[in-house]
Amino acid sequence: MHHFDVETLAAGRWLNGGGTTRQIASRPVGEEEFAWRASVADIDREGPFSAFPGIDRTLTLLAGDGVRLSCPGVFDRLLQRTGEPFTFSGDLGLAAELPGGGCRVLNIMVRRGRATARVEQVTGRVVPPAGHAGVLHVLAGRWQAGPDGRVLTPGQGVWWDEDTPAPAGAVVPLSPDASALWADIAPAG
Repeated sequence: MHHFDVETLAAGRWLNGGGTTRQIASRPVGEEEFAWRASVADIDREGPFSAFPGIDRTLTLLAGDGVRLSCPGVFDRLLQRTGEPFTFSGDLGLAAELPGGGCRVLNIMVRRGRATARVEQVTGRVVPPAGHAGVLHVLAGRWQAGPDGRVLTPGQGVWWDEDTPAPAGAVVPLSPDASALWADIAPAG
């Protein structure tokens, strides 16, 4: 398992200037045509969302008062509850509104035909399935990850590759208030 702390990940500015992205992982490494990618984005201002043709996206609010995503004639969705994932096609040209100012989201992207993702909020033990990649991002409480027993707190997490054997052990909650986002990323097939 690879550990991360969002605050130590390098932040890159969006091309449209509306926010920054901190990449957790992108697989395969160094390829523009990624199969999957996980990042944390800080949305600083309202405006258009970049389209990602051929990509399915899941955004989950981590902090802030939320973001309204809209695509005329398709959907109008306000993400205002921390930990509630929303999946949509990256083919769509979206507009983002920030009713309460800037916010932070977990962004999971998978290339259609190569991978699928299911993101859910969890409060119990997570055992990664063999052959799947994944990301676990701590929302609250304390968690213990993998064979090295590292303790994770909010804003930290772990990720693993689908090409490696199933990570030894599990990710387990250590406190009664423990809550995390788990993105299970499976090969398409």
